[in-house]
Amino acid sequence: MWIRRCEIDAELEAPLPIPTQIASNEEFIPPPQSPQQKKVEARTLEIAAREVKRHGMTRRAFLRSGSGMAASLVAMNEVFGRAFHVDEGEVKDQDAYREKWPKDQFIFDIQTHHVDVERKWYDDTPDGQVAGRFFRSLRPSAKDLKAALELMNRDHYVKEVFFDSDTVMSVISGVPSSNWEKNPLPPDQMAATRKHVNDLAGSQRVLSHGLIRPNLGTPELDEMERQVKELKIDAWKMYTGAEIGKNAWWLDDEKVAYPFWERTQKLGVKNVCVHKGLPLGIFNEEHCKPRDVIQAAKDWPKLNFIIYHSGFRGFEPLRSEEKKSDNPQEIPWISDILRGLQANPSVKNVYFELGSTFGQTSAYAPRVCMHMLGQMLQVPDGEDRILWGTDSIWGGSPQSQIVRMRRLEIADDLIEKHKYPQLTDAVKAKIFGLNAAKLFGVDPAMARKAIQKDKLTGMKLEYDDDPEPSNTQYGWVWRGGKRRSAPPFRA
Repeated sequence: MWIRRCEIDAELEAPLPIPTQIASNEEFIPPPQSPQQKKVEARTLEIAAREVKRHGMTRRAFLRSGSGMAASLVAMNEVFGRAFHVDEGEVKDQDAYREKWPKDQFIFDIQTHHVDVERKWYDDTPDGQVAGRFFRSLRPSAKDLKAALELMNRDHYVKEVFFDSDTVMSVISGVPSSNWEKNPLPPDQMAATRKHVNDLAGSQRVLSHGLIRPNLGTPELDEMERQVKELKIDAWKMYTGAEIGKNAWWLDDEKVAYPFWERTQKLGVKNVCVHKGLPLGIFNEEHCKPRDVIQAAKDWPKLNFIIYHSGFRGFEPLRSEEKKSDNPQEIPWISDILRGLQANPSVKNVYFELGSTFGQTSAYAPRVCMHMLGQMLQVPDGEDRILWGTDSIWGGSPQSQIVRMRRLEIADDLIEKHKYPQLTDAVKAKIFGLNAAKLFGVDPAMARKAIQKDKLTGMKLEYDDDPEPSNTQYGWVWRGGKRRSAPPFRA
């Protein structure tokens, strides 16, 4: 059966700080846990068992600490080969781990989501009870847990993104449906979340997507105007493979899509965020391919086409493809976009968003991740085209992914053979937030100044005295028996 990963972790003594199983965000079918991931899991637990006496902690507490995170990185290096900058000293000494943390990165996550978790999780599991207490602390006026949980989505989101990670700004995103009343997070709710978090903070922390559906025809143009003028949305999110009401569509369809790009320009919206890749589940696979990206970008040079998931097809198809190919650095379908940009250097308005893709590749196959980032850096202005996104909170707190990006190094043999640039601190700073800030009109210096003094920062400083990270994911995984074709998608 399909089950939320947090329900599995609730049964464990100590969930790991770096996930060892890919969880679905309801947009794709996750692959099973790989043999290498099982080895990483076992080795991390071995290291934890060795270290808990030294630290005077339970295994659960150790794995939620910085040294526990370092232990997972060490285990990954042992299994996959060196990928992450970490040393044994950080496993043995919490202060040594903390010293490695950059203090001034502007981390702007442009793909985040709410997740509905069953009430039973809050009532019956230790982590759920901790989360419930946290929500009540945010809402002291709520008379009981039930009342507090009426706004659980937003407060759970705040905890995982802004308390349990170093993220300072985010974009809240959703998935389209033909009827907003049947959508778990329609545009009005995304805008309400933006207001909720920004009011709580007293500064701008969250931007919100609007959702457009060109395959619903010209009446959708009026809905675009409503979202821009009433909701003040910050960018569009769309799914060319979503068959809602009518057929799937293409970005470069002059009859279906181009009226929407014309209206987008007139409305003053510049950022067009489109889901590409991760085709299984609820989407038309053919229309999740990125073959329409370059032509649309050529025809609409004043718009920024931000490719969510970077067009990555996912690991389940990749395994079968690898059997047929003697070119292991080919990254389906990301390499198709990269070739298009190499062949069209005048196209400057295509960007790669890393949500789900970095989280999966860095944990499931780090050398695939190195190839992917190395190839992105090789396209013209490559280091300016990569945008940080995590798809959280489907995958839990973004912190695990933040740590992996901070520590990831492209292997020397890949640099020598393929001439990849290295992921320097300056490049990572662009990826983490400076690139997105430029596209979304955010001044990082001004934003950082306001954030340092806002209420959310004050609350986080208090929380950090006794943090309670969940170390879990809220997406779907498969557990036992014969696997169904897809998770129980609700959108």
